[in-house]
Amino acid sequence: MMVLKKEQRYIIFALLVLAIYLSPLFILQGNAHIRVHDNLDSNLAWYKVLSRSGQMFGGVTGVIPQIINGYLPRNAFGTEYSIIVWLYSLFPTMVAYGINQALTRAVAFFGMYLLLKQHLLPEEKWLPLNIAAALAFALTPFWPSGMLSTLGMPLALWAFLNIRNGEESLKSYAVLTFLPFYASIVLGFFFFLSAMGFLWLTDVLRRKNWNLRFLFSILYMSFVFMLIEYRLVYSFFVKGEPNSRDEYFHAQLSFWHAVRLTIKNYFLGHTHVMTVHTLFIVPATFIAFYLVYSKKLWQQERTFVVLFVLNFLLSLWYAFWFYKGWQPLTQRFHFMNTFNFARYHFLRPMVIYASFALALRIISLQGFSWSQTAKWLAALQILLLCLFNDEIIYRQKPTVKEFYAEELFHNIKEYIGQPQEKYRVASIGIHPAIAQYNGFYTLDTYNNFYPLRYKHQFRKIIEKELQKNSTIQKYFDKWGGRCYIFTAQLGKRYMIKKDSKRHLKDLELNTEVFKEMGGRYIFSALPIDNAEQNQLKLEKVFVSKTSAWKIYLYRTS
Repeated sequence: MMVLKKEQRYIIFALLVLAIYLSPLFILQGNAHIRVHDNLDSNLAWYKVLSRSGQMFGGVTGVIPQIINGYLPRNAFGTEYSIIVWLYSLFPTMVAYGINQALTRAVAFFGMYLLLKQHLLPEEKWLPLNIAAALAFALTPFWPSGMLSTLGMPLALWAFLNIRNGEESLKSYAVLTFLPFYASIVLGFFFFLSAMGFLWLTDVLRRKNWNLRFLFSILYMSFVFMLIEYRLVYSFFVKGEPNSRDEYFHAQLSFWHAVRLTIKNYFLGHTHVMTVHTLFIVPATFIAFYLVYSKKLWQQERTFVVLFVLNFLLSLWYAFWFYKGWQPLTQRFHFMNTFNFARYHFLRPMVIYASFALALRIISLQGFSWSQTAKWLAALQILLLCLFNDEIIYRQKPTVKEFYAEELFHNIKEYIGQPQEKYRVASIGIHPAIAQYNGFYTLDTYNNFYPLRYKHQFRKIIEKELQKNSTIQKYFDKWGGRCYIFTAQLGKRYMIKKDSKRHLKDLELNTEVFKEMGGRYIFSALPIDNAEQNQLKLEKVFVSKTSAWKIYLYRTS
């Protein structure tokens, strides 16, 4: 009988933990609870719309007919050469979702493990710490549609450091070739690659070493990304008509507000790159930094110190990107508004968990009791991350099946009795992604890249409602990614469940504009008390045991 090596046993144990963590997705399928924000309310519906649109390989000037009267550019849905797009095209939604989670977390684990084992903690005695830190990193509640945009960074760094050190292998270049097919350059790798460029430049200045192999590898991966993300490149460099990004204004915070945001981001993180590092990782890194400081270990622990400082600088950069002091530059250089340079903080998950591993090593070296403390910190961090499983965190939210409510919307479609492409709908109190997922052609949407003229036309429908509520007025006018039927009464609430007893009162919509745009029906999650004043007639109320919503179907009169 073959006896497994210690390393193999640790790896199998880590993969078993990952399998248990992911099991609810595969067991529960549509009855699973998963993230709504920037997930169920958008990306998952987009993949379904794209797969049935006939525009998977549409031209760079193509459009998606189902959304906003065909004004939504095909390029808004990204490249057809992304693996995640094909997962959702080939498999049912929750099967694709589960596979995506499994692939991402497995690559995240092995990527971080290889980085630690080969470049940061190569000694065999640190094997348990390497496995623990890698497993913890793989369990972080990453943004699902980001794929390996952040969780693939350790694997990419492993490959780059191999090449930088003269170990130019096919494995390293295979990694640099594969990752662009399962990651986004704007959601992580633009910032990572520019950081690699900075590392190369630092080598040139400090070591007087041009290291052309390293430079070529950075350029190579950038080139692969450019080929795969050709739609993004086209949209960025080819001047088209003004789009919704042209009215995005990010530099609005006061100095002290930016300071507070720096502290908040440093200790709590960000929703798109959640690291869950507050309770155990922050104390571990602070203890390690104190030990380095008190024992004057700056040179011996130089990598840890660099990562410790970098972690804070990334939060500082993130917060101060929104500082109003940038306004003179953003007015002069328009791309500073349309491209989100704050996302350098997307490097933080890799930085935080690599520094966590190094901190545990520093703590372990202080003696037996300290070594036990380090092990407990690692174990508690893993346990905490397991408690952040979607099935636990989102248990009060609708299940996937309840959210998309396919039975309910099938009944609405049958009641209307016309081909869905013959009329347009909009939603109040629920995300328009729900109607889109169920095949309806919507005038409302959640996309951050669509023609500005459409935004201005749609605004006329809700103009009076925006005037009543400064929060939604600012939200729509200075961003507009959520092109929704906002109401002053509901504000930014668009998940009104079927057990709500509320009514919409004093609603003021410009129904004439709605009809001019092809609008025929409104799916409202609440009854509209003054429907007649808005030229709306209640057709029927729809409810289902498998739906989280009750839909009041209104038709324009």
